[in-house]
Amino acid sequence: HKKRIQHSMPEIPDLEIFAKNLAKRFIGKRLEKVEVKVPARLNISPEELKAALEGCQLKKITRQGKTLLFEFDKDKVLGLHLMLHGEIRLLEKDLEVKFVILELHFEGDEGFALTDFQRRATPTFNPEKSKVPDAMSKEMTVAYLKQILSTKRMQIKQALLDQKLIRGIGNAYVDEILWAARISPFSISKAIPEERIKTLHKAIKDVLQKAIKHIQKEHPDQLSGEIRDFLKIHNPKVKKSPEGAEIMVDKKGSRRTYYTKEQELFQNETG
Repeated sequence: HKKRIQHSMPEIPDLEIFAKNLAKRFIGKRLEKVEVKVPARLNISPEELKAALEGCQLKKITRQGKTLLFEFDKDKVLGLHLMLHGEIRLLEKDLEVKFVILELHFEGDEGFALTDFQRRATPTFNPEKSKVPDAMSKEMTVAYLKQILSTKRMQIKQALLDQKLIRGIGNAYVDEILWAARISPFSISKAIPEERIKTLHKAIKDVLQKAIKHIQKEHPDQLSGEIRDFLKIHNPKVKKSPEGAEIMVDKKGSRRTYYTKEQELFQNETG
């Protein structure tokens, strides 16, 4: 059963699985040593990070938007944002890990590294809490979605990708969500009728939850990469939607949008 991993930024389903798998391994363990190899990405000095975290016990690993949060005792938090090519790599004896940004060594000779050949993955000590709701959070209500879309003349795909409006959804899953809601990615946000915003809200939660379940079942130990081979629409290997409509691809720069004619285009604000 081969993993097909494409290079694009990990999205909510991938990160949820990373968090669960890291939690299984590291929760309750004491952090013995922090090594920062690329200090430029960190918001404090490596010495301050060492002083703050070494000797602390890891209590919890959660995800907010596209950031993994490692919560230690004494209310200390380390946020890791993988950016486009960042990965979490387990540190194993005699195994060389390349492109390391930082390493966390826990008791019992266990540890992991944040790596990125582009050196953009970002560790942040005590990151500020964002006021923007995460796509999976209870704050991401129908009312909130309606409120943010009702004023936006931008295309719905752009709005859903905007991390200042909703956090955590990326390119691949926006296409899946919009197909599930049968809304064209080129619809103008404020032209989408209220009933369809409810459908869209449900699609956001459903698509992401189903993806998390699928990845957990098929790739239970995943700690890096993005698993996309099961996607119905945003998938270069698939030519037709589950209902048989031809999948079309729109390219803008390096971003591709996959969609079908089954999705309704809303452009006039009267509905």
